[in-house]
Amino acid sequence: MPPPWKTHGTGYFEPQELGSLGDGVVIEQGVLVFNPRFVHLGNHVYVGHRAMLKGDTRNELRVGDGSWIGQDCYFHSAGGIRIGKDVGIAPRAMILTSSHEETELPTPIMHGALELAPVEIGDGSDVGLGAILLPGTRLGAGVLVGAGAVVKGEFPDGAVLAGVPARVLRSRGGS
Repeated sequence: MPPPWKTHGTGYFEPQELGSLGDGVVIEQGVLVFNPRFVHLGNHVYVGHRAMLKGDTRNELRVGDGSWIGQDCYFHSAGGIRIGKDVGIAPRAMILTSSHEETELPTPIMHGALELAPVEIGDGSDVGLGAILLPGTRLGAGVLVGAGAVVKGEFPDGAVLAGVPARVLRSRGGS
């Protein structure tokens, strides 16, 4: 029996379809937003070319005032995404909030139950080029994530993270 695939639509949207849209928001050409009523953009948010914001009926994607989302970013918010104020997210970063439970062989993994977990990014943080934030990640305020890092877990305010898997290298300010 073939899988029960169905389209998610085109991702084309009108700004007034968003759950909320702050003043001074810039949404560049080619941005796709799915389930736009579950996507909330604060004041003076920038969304770069070809970013894909996948809103979801099970949770919300909230971006705080003054935050910057780079080109070609991918956010999937089934588990919920909260991005604080004045957060920078470099091009091609990904935020994922769902994964499949492992299954017994011979069952395909993608037939396993979907596990959802939120991702939170604290105010004033910065996520590097191509970094991946996995379900359940919580970054405190002012966290710096290095380019290409794969991040899962909770990290304190001011942590500097890098690597695969990401680990704390130091705290901002040299301490």
